[in-house]
Amino acid sequence: MPIPISYSYRNLLARRLTTFLTAAGMALVVFVFAAVLMLAEGLRQTLVSTGSYDNAMVLRAGTETEVQSVLDRNQAGIVASQPEIATGKEGPLVASEAIILVNLPRRGTGQPGNVMIRGVQPPSFALRREVRLAQGRWFNPGSNEIVAGLQIAQRYQGAGLGETMRFAMRDWRVVGVFDAGNTGFNSEIWGDVEQLLQAFRRTAFSSATLRLRDPEAFDGLKARLESDPRLPVQVRREVEFYEAQSRRLADFIRLLGLVLTAIFGLGAVLGAMITMYAQVGTRINEIGTMRALGFQRHHILIAFLLEAALLGALGWIIGMLPASLLNFITLSTINWSSFAEITFRFTLTPEILLKSLAFGLGMGLVGGMLPALKAARLPLIDALRAV
Repeated sequence: MPIPISYSYRNLLARRLTTFLTAAGMALVVFVFAAVLMLAEGLRQTLVSTGSYDNAMVLRAGTETEVQSVLDRNQAGIVASQPEIATGKEGPLVASEAIILVNLPRRGTGQPGNVMIRGVQPPSFALRREVRLAQGRWFNPGSNEIVAGLQIAQRYQGAGLGETMRFAMRDWRVVGVFDAGNTGFNSEIWGDVEQLLQAFRRTAFSSATLRLRDPEAFDGLKARLESDPRLPVQVRREVEFYEAQSRRLADFIRLLGLVLTAIFGLGAVLGAMITMYAQVGTRINEIGTMRALGFQRHHILIAFLLEAALLGALGWIIGMLPASLLNFITLSTINWSSFAEITFRFTLTPEILLKSLAFGLGMGLVGGMLPALKAARLPLIDALRAV
């Protein structure tokens, strides 16, 4: 008959201060671990949500970002004539776009930051279902009017509704603010592609985005365009393109966070080990009594490991309470792929909850393993002498 589970948690309750201090140390590590995963997941979801599975992007072969890509007008015209392109109310759902980086001052501090300006065509709005007008109106084609993403309007000088921005030796009036939800478009400024190309003295587009009639037709479109000698291009699903944009920075965040977690985690494990050794030292008489009552060594081992696991679970609960509040925090960083600022949120998912729970339980079990082995191997005669 195993030792009742109540024995383990009652021993933790009997030493509340020691239990809380040890669990608090574990909670700090769980918080850091969960925050790192939430940060990387928030960045990934923001960029992945930017793309759509039934949209395809055409960029110059060998480039990784729209900033590096160049498509001349003849190439863009060939792309726009493909039979796989879906048709909307205003014609084929294909848009040739230009990406330009400008340096703008932030509100409050005046510190400069890189902002992505996207030159768009009328079909661009139909291609991005998640984009909706939040304030004002859309810009008039052929004018120096622009619309700003919600995050840009809040964070940068001159980007609010009715304000004026100056770049490329022109004044640009913000006539609308759009909300693109949890996507990277919220960190962009949109304007008429022809006006932007003229202002920046450029003649070529950066990329072309199109909606497929049938998402399963992607492979055929990709094979035809990439084998066309007139088109040194690559074709990618939009969602896969933006997921690749997040990978480098997200991997760096995870690596840096895991290094910090390992350092803090070592201290937490040592703290749990010291606590459990102290528990064994003060309960030798209990161990002797249980052995005398017929409990086996493995019963003692399991009881002390369960106690250590409960300590880790308590640390997980305490650590996840503040970590869950990070969901309401929005921050910005430089996207290493585009070199433009992108705004995103910490994102807590069920997978992160399970990973952090496993991590907390693991710290408790690792810290409690040696003390539990000591308790289980304690000679019966020595234990009974302490009674």
